[in-house]
Amino acid sequence: MLEQIVYAIPFLFGGLWVTLVVSALTVGISLVAGVLLGCALIYGALPLRLLVRLFSDTIRGIPILVLLFFVYYGFPAIGIDFDAFWAAVTALTLFKTAQVIEYLRGAVQSIPRGQTEAGMAIGLTFAERLRYVIFPQALRRFLPPWINGVTDAVKGSALVSLLGVTDLMHSINQVIGRTYEALPLYILGAFIYFVINYSLSALSRRLERRFSFMQA
Repeated sequence: MLEQIVYAIPFLFGGLWVTLVVSALTVGISLVAGVLLGCALIYGALPLRLLVRLFSDTIRGIPILVLLFFVYYGFPAIGIDFDAFWAAVTALTLFKTAQVIEYLRGAVQSIPRGQTEAGMAIGLTFAERLRYVIFPQALRRFLPPWINGVTDAVKGSALVSLLGVTDLMHSINQVIGRTYEALPLYILGAFIYFVINYSLSALSRRLERRFSFMQA
């Protein structure tokens, strides 16, 4: 049994690499899109704010699994074809983008209005107020929940195996199909996910302590 599992480790690391790539693409794209749409939600014109709010509320109200199947099976019906990998990345990115919008909105709106008024009083432009007053303070409130959201992205990436993407979970299931040793392989998979997510959670706690100290 142990020999079979050791022999399968290189194959499992291939699946782990796919998991990390899916997670990294999801986190990176959703961060950029979420910040842009979050700024639109806070500072945009009313029609734009309503559209972003509709997008955020709708996507966050849909389970990730349903969103995965909708993108993979539904988008081709309107002429948008994805392979399994990019369908998974797209669905996870949509979900994480909606979350990032809310992280940013909460962080920016938690800044006391007096900070903005002080910036206006000393003659700062709107862009300068964002750059020098609002965003530096909002970053302290944005980073910890965002990093916790990154761990959710890693855990959510396990669902992409249902689309046939050869990620860590799919690799584990394939090895189980050959070795019939389910328990040790699932324990190994759980341990790998635990190491990744525990490291991210530890980073989040460290940032929270650091920023709490800076704000004291």
